[in-house]
Amino acid sequence: MSLSKIEQALAAAADGVAGVVALATTASETIYEGAFGRRAVTADIPMTLDTIFWLASMTKAVVSVAAMQLVERGDMALDAPVTDVLAALLPAQVLTGFDASGSPRLRPAVGKVTLRRLLSHTSGYGYSFWSEALVQHQRHHGLGVVPGNWDELGNAPLLSDPGSRWSYGISHDVAGKMVEAVSCLSLDEYLHSEVLGPLGMADTGVSLSPAQRSRVATMHARQPDGSLAPMAFPVGGGPGFCMGGGALCGTGPDYLRLLRMILNQGTVDGRRVLSADSVAEMGRNQIGELWVSPLQGAMRAFTNDVDFLPGMPKKWGLGFLINTEPGVTGRSPGSLAWAGLGNTYYWIDPHVGVAGVILMQILPFADRRALDVFAAFETAVYETI
Repeated sequence: MSLSKIEQALAAAADGVAGVVALATTASETIYEGAFGRRAVTADIPMTLDTIFWLASMTKAVVSVAAMQLVERGDMALDAPVTDVLAALLPAQVLTGFDASGSPRLRPAVGKVTLRRLLSHTSGYGYSFWSEALVQHQRHHGLGVVPGNWDELGNAPLLSDPGSRWSYGISHDVAGKMVEAVSCLSLDEYLHSEVLGPLGMADTGVSLSPAQRSRVATMHARQPDGSLAPMAFPVGGGPGFCMGGGALCGTGPDYLRLLRMILNQGTVDGRRVLSADSVAEMGRNQIGELWVSPLQGAMRAFTNDVDFLPGMPKKWGLGFLINTEPGVTGRSPGSLAWAGLGNTYYWIDPHVGVAGVILMQILPFADRRALDVFAAFETAVYETI
C-alpha cells in the first residue's frame, strides 16, 4: 500500500498547525500512523505518536460508551427521566430572556430530560461557547464557562424544551454524573475500569503522571496575522468535578482503539466492550425530524463559527454526528464523527470499514488551517485504500 499521499498531505500542513498526529484504521489493523511538526512552536521538540493531547469533546464518545454499558446492564434506561437517577438535579428551567435589570427569565421546561436526549443533544442544554444568552446568564451569576460543582450543574438552564430542537451543550456532563450515580464510582474510576482499561487505552485519562506530562502537546492560540502563540493551558490535573463532556486527554493510538471497537461492533482484540446492538443504536438517527444546526461562536477566543459538511443535512446518534450524504473527502453516508475544542477530529465509516483520528492543539476551534489538514488527511486515506 502506498502511503505517499497521506504523508505528503500531513507534511505540507505541519508548519501551519505547529504539529499534528494522525492515524487511520480498518476493523482489524492500523493502516496509517504519523506525526509531523513540533509539540510547540517555541520548542524544538518533535511531535511523536505518543504525544498527549487534550481531547476535549472527544471525551463524549467515551462517556457515551460508558452510558450504553449501563443501559445494557439495566442500571439506566434511555427514555426514563434523568431525575430518576440524579435526584439532586433540580427541575429543568428554560432560559427565555432577561429583564431590564439583566436578571434571567426562566420558565419550567415542557417535557423530560432523558439519557437519550442527553446523548443526542436534544435535552435543551447548551454551551456558552455558542450561546450569547448563556454567556449573559453566566456573567449575571458569576459562573464559569461550564459547571464546576453540583449546584452549578443543578441550576444550569435549558435553551429549549427537551426534544424540541438539537442544541449542542453540557448534556454529556449530566450523563457522566448519571454514570457516577449508578456505578457508585467517580467517572474517572468507571472509565478506567470499564472502558479505557478494557480497550487498552493506557495513555488516556483525566489525571496525568509526571512521565505523561512530559509528553503533552502545547496549546496554541491563532493570532490575527495567522501565526501561532503558545498558551498556558493546563490539562490532566485530576478529576475534580469530572465532566463527561471534555475531561479526558490522551494519545492518537489510544483513541484509534476506541474507533476500531466501534468499527468492530463492540469488540477490540477479541474483547467485547459493548454489544453489537448498542453500537448499532449509537449510530442511528436519534433526533427524528430535527436537524443538526450550525454553531455560531459566542466566545471568539475559544471557537469560530462551526458548520461541518456545510449544506448537507446532518443528524445525531447517541454520541456522534451523522452525515446523510456522501462527503467530499470520500466519507460514506451514515458515517459517524465529531471533534474536540482544541482542534482534534475523528470519523468512523462503517460502510467502507475505515476510521481515522487527527490531533492538533489550537484555539479557537474550527481553525481554518486545522480543518484543511483534517480534510486533506481524510481525502488521502480514502484515495489510498
